[in-house]
Amino acid sequence: MQVVSISSLKGGVGKTSVTTGLASAALAAGIPTLVVDLDPHADATTALGVQPGEQLDIGRMLKSPRRAKLADNVVGSSWTARAHSNGSGPAVLDVAVGSAYTGIYDRPDLGRRDLRRLSLVLAGAEEYQLVLIDCPPSLNGLTRMAWSASDKVALVAEPGLFSVAGTERTMRAIQLFRQEFAPNLSPAGIVANRVRSGSSEHTYRLAEMESMFGDLLLSPRIPEQANWQQIQGAAHPVHHWPGDSAKSAAVLFDNLLANLLAVGSGLRSRSAR
Repeated sequence: MQVVSISSLKGGVGKTSVTTGLASAALAAGIPTLVVDLDPHADATTALGVQPGEQLDIGRMLKSPRRAKLADNVVGSSWTARAHSNGSGPAVLDVAVGSAYTGIYDRPDLGRRDLRRLSLVLAGAEEYQLVLIDCPPSLNGLTRMAWSASDKVALVAEPGLFSVAGTERTMRAIQLFRQEFAPNLSPAGIVANRVRSGSSEHTYRLAEMESMFGDLLLSPRIPEQANWQQIQGAAHPVHHWPGDSAKSAAVLFDNLLANLLAVGSGLRSRSAR
C-alpha cells in the first residue's frame, strides 16, 4: 500500500481536481483505492458521488482512532457503478467521507500524539493498494497529520507567481517535517495544474519551476480544462466523460499516476496480476 498526500499551500490551484483525476485513473487501472477527504470543505466527497449516511466521517474517526473501524465506515464511490456499466471488471474506489468536523484538528499546535491519529485510522486500510489524501490548503494540523500517515507528498501548483512561491515554502516545510516527525516521508513531486498553453506568463513560470525543482516537477503537465467544473458537478470520473478533451485529460492522469507512484514497481492493476 502506498499512501500519498495531495497538498498545496495556496487554495484555488485545483488540488481536489488532481486528487479526483488520479482516483479516476486508479479506478480505470483496477487499483483498489481509498480517498481520504481531509479537507473540511469535503469537495472530494461531493465530486466522488458520495452521500454521507450513517457511517462515521473521517473527523469522527480521528476523534477515536484506536476504536475507529475504517472498513465499516468508508463509503463506495458512485464511480464504481459507472466503471462496471462501461464494461470494466471489479473495481474498488472507497471514500473516507469529509466533513467540517475535521476542522477542530486544523490547528498549528498539534502534538505528536495528535499527529498520529490518521496513521492509526489507516492501520485498517490493508485491502487498498493506494490511499490518496486530499489535504486542506494550509500547513496546519490536518496537513501535518496527513504527512505523518503518508509515504509521499505530491504538491499541486499553478504556474503563477504566488503559487510557485508557496510551493517553494511547502518544500522547505516538508524537509523540516521529515527531520522532526517523519524521516521516511518523501516528496513525490510537483504537479503543474491548470496550465494555459497560450499564456506567456505560464510559459515563464513553468521554466522557472523547472529551474527551481528539476526532476521533482512531474510530467505530464495538466492543462486548464473548461469543462472540469461540469465533470465534478456531475460527480463523474473523467475517464467516463464524453468528448475528446476528457479523453485527453484521462490519458494525462493515467500517465501522471504512473509517474507519481512508479506503478510498475510498486502498484499493479488486478488485470496484471
